[in-house]
Parts: sequence; structure tokens; C-alpha cells
Amino acid sequence: MHHRTSLYALIGRGTAAAILAAASVSTAWPQDYPSRNVTLVVPYPAGGGTDLFARAIGQELSAKLGKPIIVENRSGASGNIGAEAVVRSAPDGHTLLYTASPIALSQAVYKKLRFDALRDLKPITMAVSIPQVLVVHPALPVKSTKALVALAQSKPGMLTFSSGGVGSAGHFAAELFKLMTGADMRHVPYRGAAPALVALISGETQLAFLVPPVVRPQLEASKLRALAVTSRKRSALFPNVPTLHELGYANFEALQWHGLFAPAKTPAAIVDTLGEAVKAALASPSVQARFSAEGAEAVGSSPSEFAAFFKAELAKWSEVAKRAGMSLD
Repeated sequence: MHHRTSLYALIGRGTAAAILAAASVSTAWPQDYPSRNVTLVVPYPAGGGTDLFARAIGQELSAKLGKPIIVENRSGASGNIGAEAVVRSAPDGHTLLYTASPIALSQAVYKKLRFDALRDLKPITMAVSIPQVLVVHPALPVKSTKALVALAQSKPGMLTFSSGGVGSAGHFAAELFKLMTGADMRHVPYRGAAPALVALISGETQLAFLVPPVVRPQLEASKLRALAVTSRKRSALFPNVPTLHELGYANFEALQWHGLFAPAKTPAAIVDTLGEAVKAALASPSVQARFSAEGAEAVGSSPSEFAAFFKAELAKWSEVAKRAGMSLD
């Protein structure tokens, strides 16, 4: 099966970099850290998925660090307002950013940001990894990804895909899918995943890339059909749904992930301490159960592993945005 080799090469290099990144070996515990409450800035509204995961982790993290973790929601501009607030904060480990994959996507589509995530933030750990699910309306006469691609190629522009907005995770996943398969589909953006889902169920659009908690009830009610997932391994919630990678689109990966960041000049000893503490928090049975129910995987990568992954994400999605002509400025 022939695909666009230059994009594969880009994704392959990023994946290799993440795999080969050396794990953090520092075990020093800064004796005076934390000296007060730790603020966890979540750049999205309270009650949303990112916020709920942050609060679950924060509760366990508080026990590990011995100080209260205060979750502060600073939403707006696709998460950029909260991220910038952390960038401007003191690099002492007492103000941290718990954010999601749109931080990498924003760097690709916003050309006038007042901060550079790669330069101004220090990755601590990837906390959560969540696949997306390629779902289609059941009236669409396809029961496999191969059939979907063939239909999209034979009738250019006929198929439409909905997303939670221009530059959203679902939009990026679909654009990567188009680039790697040659499928010709039109984007219909909505203001959030909920209206994008409603549009798909009603037949306004024919397909979408959405996260497991959003699509699971609709799949069980046969209101949608799942064709593939976007992670490198199958989802525990949908074990019978193949990955795009195993279907022949090698290295295809479009995750919704959550991660913890600190201001760039935060001392390495504090970053290592936080990384180990979050990893221990993620091992909590209550956190594990909560994540599994949402189709999420607790990760707990080292700072160096997360830094390599984040750098690869920025490169990959910037290339996708460039090829797809995506811009929000």
C-alpha cells in the first residue's frame, strides 16, 4: 500500500526520538519543596474532561507532596490564556500547567502567540493518553476504513467530517487521515465536540474523529459505526476495533493526551520530584479505575521522555497544518 512517504518519515522520526529518550535518573528531593500550596492551572472550563482528570490527579498528588494542590481554571483561546499565565509565573514549582494536546496544535495554527511552548515551558510528564475513534453514520455504505477511503477518493468532496472546531484534535486527526490516505473530504467545524456529534448522528455530516466517552453510548445504540482508533494499540473499551496503524497506515497516531508542565527555568530537581510524584499518583487504584472508565491510559513518562514526545508532536502537527493550510490568525 503506497502512502506519502515524507509524512511517514516525519512521524517515524518523532516516534523514534520519544522511544530513544533517556529516562530521568535523578532521585534528589529538594528539601524546601514544596514550601506552600501548589497551583495547578487548567486552561479549560471547570467540569470538562481535562479539569476532571486534573482534579483526580491533584488529589493524589497532594498526598504525595504533603501540600494542598489548588486547581485554578483559566480558560480561553484554546488553552493559551492559562498556558501564558504559567509561562509568566515564578519558576519555583508552585505554579504548574495541566493541559491537553491542543497546546501542541495551537502552536501549529496560531501564528501570533505571545509564548513559545517549546522554549517557555518545561515538560514534566505525560499523564494521560486517550485515543480518538473514527466513526461514521450507519447510513454510509462502508464497513471498513479501506471502503471509506475508496469512497472518498472516488467521489471527491462528497463526504463531510464534523469536528469541535478549526484546529481541534478531531480536525487535526482528520487532516492527517486525509494526507496519509488521499481521502478527499470536506471539513464542517462546530463549537465543541457535542454539536459535532449531534451533526453526525443527524446525518448532517458523515464521519468524525471523537474520543471514546463521547461515542461509546452512540455505538452501543447503533447510532454510529466505529471503523478504527487512532492510537498505536487498540483501545481497551473497543478491543474489536482495529488501529489505523495496523490497517496499513504505518505510524498513524493522533492522541488526545494530558500533560504537566512548569515554567522553563524551573530547577531540574523540582521537575524530577514532580515527575516521580505524578507517576505515583497515577498508580493509585482510584485514578486507574477512573481513567479506564473513560477509555484513557495513565502514562507517567519521565521528563525527558515527555520532552521528546512533545517536540515530536509540535513538528508533526506543524507539518500537517502547513500542508492542510490550517491557520487561525
